[in-house]
Amino acid sequence: MSTIRIMSGGAPKEIFLLLTPQFERQSGHKVEYIFAVMSALRDRLAAGEKADVLVMPTNILDGYQRDGAVLARHRATLGLVSINAVVRNGAPKPDLSTPEKVKQAILGSRAITHATPGATPSGTHMGKLIEQLGIADAMKGRIIHRPALEGGVQLVASGEAEIGFYPKSEVVNTDGLTVAGPLPSQIQLTTIYGAAVTTASAAPDAGAAFIAFMTDPAHRAAWAHAGFDPPGA
Repeated sequence: MSTIRIMSGGAPKEIFLLLTPQFERQSGHKVEYIFAVMSALRDRLAAGEKADVLVMPTNILDGYQRDGAVLARHRATLGLVSINAVVRNGAPKPDLSTPEKVKQAILGSRAITHATPGATPSGTHMGKLIEQLGIADAMKGRIIHRPALEGGVQLVASGEAEIGFYPKSEVVNTDGLTVAGPLPSQIQLTTIYGAAVTTASAAPDAGAAFIAFMTDPAHRAAWAHAGFDPPGA
C-alpha cells in the first residue's frame, strides 16, 4: 500500500477531509494533503516539489497535461464551484439579484474581503470585477485581501468585514457565517475543479484509485453539501 501526496487548492478541502478516512479504510492507502492557494501550489511545483495527484481548476490542469506533467488517462472532473457572498450570522443579507445591486451592496459596506488577486481564480475575478463596476477608487482602504482558508472567513464571522466573496465550497458550512447567495450570472465565475495523477508519481495506481473514489456517484450528495455542483451542470 502507498502514501499518496495530494496538492490541492482550498475549494475541495472540506469534502476531501470528510471522505478520506473512508478511502483509506477501503483501499489501505494513506493520503497526505497540501492545501494552498493556486499561485503557491504552482510555485512549489515549479521549484521541483513532487505530488502524486494535483487537484486544480481544469484549465490549469490542461496546461500541465500539455507539458506532460499529468496523465490524461488518470484525470477526472470533480465539480463546479461558484462565487458566493457570505455575511456574519444574523446580519442582513445583501441583495445580489443584479450586477447593479451587487455594486450597491459593496459600496454600502464598511469593508469587504476576498482572496488576493493573482493568488486564486476567485480573487483574480473579484479584483477585476471591482474595476469593471467602476468602484475601485471608492473602495480603497475597504477591501481586505485574504483567502477564505487563511483567515478570510474569520474576518466576516468577527464582523471586521461585512461581506466576503468566496467559492461556495470554502464557506458553505462554516460556523458563524451565512451564505447570502451567488453572484448573478452576468458577473459570476464558475470554476471547474479536476484531479489528475502526475507523471512523476511513484504510485500512479493509488492516485488513480483516489480519483475514482472521490468521483464515485455514491458520493455526489456529499459533494453537493460541500458546495460543488455536478460536472456538466
